[in-house]
Amino acid sequence: MTIDSKLESIELFSELSKKELRAISSLMTTVSVKAGKELMVEGTPGREFLVISEGEATVRRSGRVLAKVGPGDFLGELAVIAGVPRTATVTADTDMTVSALNRREFAGLLDSQPKIAKKVLIGTVKRLHALEPGLGS
Repeated sequence: MTIDSKLESIELFSELSKKELRAISSLMTTVSVKAGKELMVEGTPGREFLVISEGEATVRRSGRVLAKVGPGDFLGELAVIAGVPRTATVTADTDMTVSALNRREFAGLLDSQPKIAKKVLIGTVKRLHALEPGLGS
């Protein structure tokens, strides 16, 4: 599965055309992560969005396991959009390969491409609505 097709399946980017998805994927960097490494730490500033290509990780909030994530899953979308602190700690259970999107590069793309920015905003609202069904009712 290509990074474009992985991005296409993410609600945040659900409104984007294939060309727009390619513009975002061109900004992403593939990173290898060793088992045991913390990909993000709850409460710290968020600077990137991650899409998992290979491997598995555990998501914890206040020490409690929230989820196990693996290939095709994504993390850190709120950080890349709004720069908010991490809401959970994510630790690699296995060696992993992830694709990372830096917040500064993404913000530059959104500034130069208002149509993409609008579509990402719509995707963000859909994502938040899915996470918090009572919002906007």
